[in-house]
Amino acid sequence: MSALPLDAYYDLTQIGEVAVSPPGDRVAFTATEYDQREDEAVASLFVVPTDGSREPHRLTSASGASAPQWGPEGDRLAFVAARDPDAERRVGWRDREKEQGDGDEAETADDEDGEAGGDDVADEDEGERASGDDEPKPQVWLFDLALGGDARQLTERDEGVGDFDWSPSGDRLVIESRDPTDEESEYLDQVREEGGPIETTRLQHKLNGVGWTDDVTPYLFVVDLDDPESDPRRLDDAYGGGAFQEIAGMDPHWGETDRIAFTSCRLDRPDDTTVRDAYAVSPAGGDAERLTRGDRSHGVPTRRPGADELATVAGDPSDPPAPSELYLVGGGGDAVTVSSLTADLDRTVARGGEPVWVDGAIYVPIADESHTRLVRVETDGTAERVFAAQGRDRALAGFDVAADGSTAVMILSEPTAGTDLYAVDVADLGDGANAADGAEPTVADPPAEPESFRRLTAVNESLIEEFSLPEATRVEWDSDGWTLDGVVYHDPEVDPADGDHPLVVAIHGGPMSYDEPVFSFAHAALTSRGYLVFRPNYRGGTSRGREFTAELTGAWGTAEVDDIAAGVASLAERGWVDPDRVFGHGFSYGGIAQGFLVTREPDLFAAAAPEHGIYDLRSAFGTDDTHTWLEAEYGLPWENPEAYDASTAILDAGEIETPLLVMAGGEDWRCPSSQSEQLYVAARKQGVDAELVVYPNEHHDIGDPDRAIHRLEKILDWYETHDPAVGAEN
Repeated sequence: MSALPLDAYYDLTQIGEVAVSPPGDRVAFTATEYDQREDEAVASLFVVPTDGSREPHRLTSASGASAPQWGPEGDRLAFVAARDPDAERRVGWRDREKEQGDGDEAETADDEDGEAGGDDVADEDEGERASGDDEPKPQVWLFDLALGGDARQLTERDEGVGDFDWSPSGDRLVIESRDPTDEESEYLDQVREEGGPIETTRLQHKLNGVGWTDDVTPYLFVVDLDDPESDPRRLDDAYGGGAFQEIAGMDPHWGETDRIAFTSCRLDRPDDTTVRDAYAVSPAGGDAERLTRGDRSHGVPTRRPGADELATVAGDPSDPPAPSELYLVGGGGDAVTVSSLTADLDRTVARGGEPVWVDGAIYVPIADESHTRLVRVETDGTAERVFAAQGRDRALAGFDVAADGSTAVMILSEPTAGTDLYAVDVADLGDGANAADGAEPTVADPPAEPESFRRLTAVNESLIEEFSLPEATRVEWDSDGWTLDGVVYHDPEVDPADGDHPLVVAIHGGPMSYDEPVFSFAHAALTSRGYLVFRPNYRGGTSRGREFTAELTGAWGTAEVDDIAAGVASLAERGWVDPDRVFGHGFSYGGIAQGFLVTREPDLFAAAAPEHGIYDLRSAFGTDDTHTWLEAEYGLPWENPEAYDASTAILDAGEIETPLLVMAGGEDWRCPSSQSEQLYVAARKQGVDAELVVYPNEHHDIGDPDRAIHRLEKILDWYETHDPAVGAEN
C-alpha cells in the first residue's frame, strides 16, 4: 500500500453546478481545478452531450465561472464570471462617445446626471474605485454556441452581478446587483481605497466570506439583449434585504407568466431574523407582491411552467430542528395560498436542493436515513421516493432536468469511482420502471441501473487509476436507546476485521448535516496511510426526522459526545481498531464536538485536530455571524446564561489532557479564530502539548490549494507524532 502524495491535490477536479439544456441534448457544468503556479482554485465551464457520445468540451479556463443557465432555445449559454472587460464591448463605448460629439461635453453631461461617463480610462478608474482593487467584478457573459467564438459580456455593473435569469422569450435577462447611492459609493471608496474606518448601524454587521456589511441595497434590473447599448432598467420595488442577504441573494426567477419571483426580508427588523419571503414583480416595474407569510425562510422560488404557481424550499427559523420543506405557493392578491407538500415526510430537503418541475410534479433531493436521494412530489402532497437504482453507496450531489422533461442529469459521488455527471431518461427515474419481477425496489438492495443510465464524465480518471482510493462500509451501533449509523472508509488492501487499526474519527459539521459514502481526497490521504476513517451520524444531525435533530438543539456537548464515544467503542468491540490509537478530526461543528470530547471524554483520543470551531458560546455571540441562530437555540446570553455555559467546552478546559492541533481561518466570521485561540491557550496553560495554526485571509474553509495541502500535512504529522504505536517503535 503506497501513500497518496499530498501534492496530487493539484490533480483533483471537483464538479460544482449543473444545467441541462432545454431540449436535453447537452449539459453545462462547472468544475474547480487547481493552478499550482498561481496557487489558486479556478472554476471552469464545460459542456458535454447527454448521450455520452464525446468528452466534455471546455468553454473557459480562467477567471472562474458560476451559475450557468441556458437560453430558452438551448443555443445560448450565459454564466457569471469576474473576467477582464470584453474588448468588443469597450470598442462599443468608444463608438458611442464619438456619436455624441465632443468628448469633453459628453463627459460633463454624464457627470451632471450622476452616471458613468468619459473615456475608457475614466470607466476603468471608476470600476477600480468601486471594487477597491484592480480585480474585475462578476458580470454576466454569454456564449452563442450556434455561432461559436468567445463569450460576450452582457453586463457592466460597478458592484457586479449576484444572480440572473432568462426571460421566457430569451430577449432579456433579470439580474441582481447592488446599487449604491452617491453617499454609499463615497463610503465604499473610503473603506476600500483608504482602509476604513468601518461605520455601521446594521445588527448583522459582518458575514463569513463577505466581511463587514454595509447599507447598500441590491435590486433587480432588466437587461435588454436586443439593445446592448441601453442601460439596465431597475425595478425599484424589487429589492433585497435580510440578515443573510449578501449570502442568500434574491433568487430571481422569471416565469412564463411574465412575473419575476424573488426573495427578500422586509420585516421591521430584517437583520434580526432569517425569515425570507417570496415576492413577485412585473418586468415592467411597479409594486412587488409578497406571496408568503413572513414566518419562513423561503428560497429558490421556481415557477411551474405555464401556471401562476411556484415551488420554494423553506425552513422555520423559530423551530431550528424542523426539517426544511417543499412549499407550493399559488394564486395572487387575497387568494394566495402557501402549503407544505412534504410535511408528512418528516425529512428535510437536502442542503442546496432546488425544486425542479417536470410534467406538473416536482423533483427535489431529500436527506433520508443518512442518504441523499430524489423524491417526486405531486401538488396534492403525494411524495414518492424515486431512482432506487442509486443505492446507498453513492451520494446525490446535484440534479437538473431538461425543460422538455426528457433527460435528467445527476452529480453522483462514489468513494472509489469519483464524483461525476450521469444522465438518465426521466421516464426511468420512477421506481416502478426499475423494479424486477414486480418486487418493490429498495435502496438497500437496489435494482439494476436502467439502460438509459449513462456516465458522461470521468474528471478524476487519472487520479483514480494511479492511486488507491478507499472503500466505504456502513456500520451501526446503539447509543442511549437509538440505533445509529456511520461510514467507515478503509484502503481496499486493508480488511477492517484484521483488527488493531489506527482510527480517525471524522465528525461532520452543522451539526444539522449527515455523512454518506462519497469520493474524498482527504479520506484517501488518511486511508492510504493505514488509518480507518469513521464518520459517525450522531444525534442532532439531519436525515432521520425532527425528533432525531432535536436531541441536540440547545444542548451542544451532550448527545453527540455519547454517540461518538459509543461508535468508537463499537468498532473496538468488533476488533477493527486499537482503542489507544484513536484520533479526532473535524471542521466547524466537527471542531466544536472535539472541544466537548476532549473535555468530557478525555481518554477517547490519543490526539485531536479541531478546526474552525467554537468553544465559548457567550463570547461567540455577536463576534460571529450567527446571532440569529444562537438566539433561536439558546435565547439571549444575558437572559439565559446557564444554557450558554452548559454548552461551552472552555469552562471544562481543566479536563484537557489530549494533545491538540487547533486550526482556524484568520477571517472566519462563522467560527472566529479567537475561539481557537481560547482553546489553544487553555491547553498550553496546563502544559498540554498543543499547536495553533491560523491561515490568514481564509474564511470558514480553506480555499488556496497550498494551504489545503499544508493542512493535511499538519494533521498527518500531528497524528504520527502522538501515535503510541509509533512512539513504541522509536
